[in-house]
Amino acid sequence: MQELLKRAESLSDKVTSALKKLRIDDLKEERDDLKNQSTSSDFWIDNKLAGEKMQRLSELDAQIEPWDELKKLVRDTLELIKTNDQTLSSDLAQNLDQAEGKLNDLSEQLRYSGPLDDHSAILNIYAGAGGTDAQDWAQMLLRMYLRWAERKGYKTEIISQSSGEEAGLKSVSVGVLAPHSYGLLKGENGVHRLVRLSPFNADHLRQTSFAKVEVMPRIDKPDEIALDEKDLKIDVFRSGGHGGQSVNTTDSAVRVTHIPSSITVTIQNERSQIQNRQMAMTILRSRLAQLQLEQHQADLNKIKGPNLSAEWGNQIRSYVLHPYKQVKDLRTKYESSNPNDILDGEIDELIGSYANYSQE
Repeated sequence: MQELLKRAESLSDKVTSALKKLRIDDLKEERDDLKNQSTSSDFWIDNKLAGEKMQRLSELDAQIEPWDELKKLVRDTLELIKTNDQTLSSDLAQNLDQAEGKLNDLSEQLRYSGPLDDHSAILNIYAGAGGTDAQDWAQMLLRMYLRWAERKGYKTEIISQSSGEEAGLKSVSVGVLAPHSYGLLKGENGVHRLVRLSPFNADHLRQTSFAKVEVMPRIDKPDEIALDEKDLKIDVFRSGGHGGQSVNTTDSAVRVTHIPSSITVTIQNERSQIQNRQMAMTILRSRLAQLQLEQHQADLNKIKGPNLSAEWGNQIRSYVLHPYKQVKDLRTKYESSNPNDILDGEIDELIGSYANYSQE
């Protein structure tokens, strides 16, 4: 029983350490607050906001409950070991095996326990140098991330997009609504380079294209990034569709500019001006939160917008489809000879290699 006691005490210490690192108590406070709000009689007056809060509540439950179950299993097993009942030794050993297995499974979260890593993510993809090929490349990257999210069982939403003239996308913004999706995807931030035989070139020549991926933690709660109204310039205008045709006959599109950083967010679609404003503010907070992490600035007034162009020399990763097949991350040195699988959403090894690289 003494050996079982040592195992149980060691396991208990590891679980306690993990709970602190993941700030589980803070998450429980947030969950309890949302539960209290959901019982209010006016909670569903704003259906969209209420839906977002319920989504966050579901995410918090998914994060907290496995750790609560593990903590209870370890605590109960430790208490039984201390009774020194020899007839229970076999069952207690099985309990410890089970608890250690659960801890190993959950420990993946510890690799993504940095500031805001537990948040959902917003991905922005911009076509860079390369003309129509670059716009097609932006669409290929969007498909890659959507396929990855689908494999993980994560919910996604297209927030806004701008189509290319001939094919592909000039830009697109997509939300990945799942706990820790920002922590998982933050290593995708940067310029991605594609080399292939161009399907848009009459001579079918080799073409190099670039696209920039921007990854931000999704900040829905205003108190996480407090914005001063005097620092904001808000314009409303009529939404316009592809080719300039009217999409909406009311001034529903919203442009929000954060004056100190010159960061501008524009949202226009068929939803109401109120909904567009809410989404624009969410994206603005998200972008400022990301820049705070990158620039180590506590004062929002000192944050400057990024100026990384999507072209040669700035890439973080290369995808080569011709004359050979290879994907290489230039930071982690991870290489794969299966670009087709990666472009179909199998990017977990790339994500894992960046997590190891950033920890080192």
